[in-house]
Amino acid sequence: MEDIDKDLESLFDDPILNIDNDQLSIFDVPNYLAKTKDKADADFVAQREKCEDFHLFEYGFKKVHNELNSGKRSLSKYSAQALKEGTYYIVGGMLAYLDKIFETKIVPNSHRQIDGRTRTIYENGTESNILLRTLAKAIYSDGYVITESLETNNLAFQNSFTLKEDDIQDGWIYVLRSLSKEPSVTKQKNLYKIGFSTIPVTERIKNCENEPTYFMDKVEIIATWKTYNLKTHELETIIHKFFSNSSFHLKVQDQFGQIYTPKEWFVVPLSIIQAVIEKIIDGTIIKYYYNRELQALEEINANLPTNSFQSDVIDTTGWAILTLNIKQIWFNKILSGEKKVEYRSLKENKLSSFTWIDKNDGKRYLRKFDALKLYVGYYKDRDSALVEVIDTKYNSDERVVEYYLGKILEIKVTDSDKNKHIS
Repeated sequence: MEDIDKDLESLFDDPILNIDNDQLSIFDVPNYLAKTKDKADADFVAQREKCEDFHLFEYGFKKVHNELNSGKRSLSKYSAQALKEGTYYIVGGMLAYLDKIFETKIVPNSHRQIDGRTRTIYENGTESNILLRTLAKAIYSDGYVITESLETNNLAFQNSFTLKEDDIQDGWIYVLRSLSKEPSVTKQKNLYKIGFSTIPVTERIKNCENEPTYFMDKVEIIATWKTYNLKTHELETIIHKFFSNSSFHLKVQDQFGQIYTPKEWFVVPLSIIQAVIEKIIDGTIIKYYYNRELQALEEINANLPTNSFQSDVIDTTGWAILTLNIKQIWFNKILSGEKKVEYRSLKENKLSSFTWIDKNDGKRYLRKFDALKLYVGYYKDRDSALVEVIDTKYNSDERVVEYYLGKILEIKVTDSDKNKHIS
């Protein structure tokens, strides 16, 4: 039987293993070659915390999901050039958004690779200050880069307005939130200022505490877009007109005691503002209007019957005109300006006249009309008028549609030989 202990003793006494410290040093690894402990997983997970302003990013995540489903975006493998602010990724099966890169530095012995901290937002409502290189490794090993959509932010502006190398930027469209403690401001949900600036927005708002247009208080930048090939204020004007029915008015006193009513403030969800800007970019905004009550974009003239009425004095081509019969007493009050709202009960047999159903979401929406053609009675020679509609609302308590009336555009009365036109 073999003596194992004796064999081992003989092995360790072998002269070949008699090595001094200097000889052992050949096995030492220099610090710069030593393999560092892989902290990727720890850094990727441990730094996550609740994203307090996630509502600002939620729309973007939903939009990216929709664009992936519709083919407007696609997945691609990681490339160093794709690691930049404003880009979406799939990491570990979760959608992530690289919001900011800061504290940047060049990684030693890395051919000038840049590292730094990031602000990365995840679709589950958390955020992380994960290192840039750690994020890159995570995407490379278990993720994808989500390609840009031709309908998003700055790239969309550039493509839509045919940006060329020699073009000069016009300015910035911006969205701000007020940090005022004024009760009427703090209690107002979805209150934003939409404006235009020819200088960087951070410069534009430097003196905000001393300017009535900002409620004499600090503001927070929510979103900005660069604009190209536009006439000054053109895009801003379109947006303001589109949201004119949702303007917010507040009287503000400046440091000299002067009273102002700031403009450009609107009560509109941020997701709607972003959607409107996109529709301005792709040219489809003329097909939509903003439904203030439903807080939704609705398509103009969607499923509306063809307008067969033609005015003798006004070009109503393309108008949506609702024809209604009305009693003489109410007709006279409308002409005199005493009656400013016309009501119609939303009965089951009249639903199709006043509402329509969107095939995409199955919801019922109010039809929008440019004018009402009002007739008194049903006989042939009867009084009539064409009246502008400036707003439409639904009163759920009374179950009636309310048409808010504007100008009297045309009048025809039986005791006159002429049509009367009031501008």
